[in-house]
Amino acid sequence: MAGGSGDMTLAFELRALRKLADPSAVFSDAREWSRYVGVVSEEPTYVVTNYTREQQIRQDFFSGPRGVEESLRSVKDQFDTARYVFVGTNDTDETIAEATEWEYLPIEEAAEAANWTLADDEADWLTDDEDVREDWP
Repeated sequence: MAGGSGDMTLAFELRALRKLADPSAVFSDAREWSRYVGVVSEEPTYVVTNYTREQQIRQDFFSGPRGVEESLRSVKDQFDTARYVFVGTNDTDETIAEATEWEYLPIEEAAEAANWTLADDEADWLTDDEDVREDWP
């Protein structure tokens, strides 16, 4: 992905971002060749906000209270670029990308193309279940 079009919007599904060894460095790298970079997720807003804050990631957009599909549609309406690329982790992400007319790229392929390092194993990144707080209203 390095050296790609600067006229691109790049969205990471939160699970995909968590599979990376250094998400902050990935965002910095992606900004070199993307106009807009952000995070989308079905997770509550506070989960995405807390994660990106902890990782020191400045995102141009995020899901907010919307789901991934609605978020991708909204981002496409708000950010005018030649390409829209959605980096995800599974068949559901690919289906959402197709439904919203975004290009889909599995995180493993994105990491290989951009020379990003994946976390060594799943112990290096939080699963969706680990960041759900039972005491959250």
